[in-house]
Amino acid sequence: MSTRQSTWDARRNADYWPGNVRVGAWAFLFHRITGLALIFYLLLHVIVISSVLMGGGSFDTVMSTLTTPFFLVVDLFLALAVVYHGLNGIRLILFDLGVAVTAQAAVWWVVVAITAASWVWAWVRVWPHIVGK
Repeated sequence: MSTRQSTWDARRNADYWPGNVRVGAWAFLFHRITGLALIFYLLLHVIVISSVLMGGGSFDTVMSTLTTPFFLVVDLFLALAVVYHGLNGIRLILFDLGVAVTAQAAVWWVVVAITAASWVWAWVRVWPHIVGK
């Protein structure tokens, strides 16, 4: 066995290799990432809304920029973060109450499935606005 092959095997068998990480760790990681993204969005939202203080023309310019296809796609990712973070938060509350504690992985996959389905629905609804139809 070559040194390169043994190094690769050691990496694959490491605890932090994505295939070796348990579902709860992924749920925790995505919950933290979406939480941070939502805080960042909230700060940006306050800054954008405060642009109305500079006059109506400034606000209209900002709003016309935010309705471009790029920002519509950003809004879709925002929707993904909101839905996942909210559903996973409900999952965590249920576990704190002792509901479905033994089925954490299954409940997380339900959260992921509902999030994916709602994101596909959002894409279908927003796609005509992105392509300009």
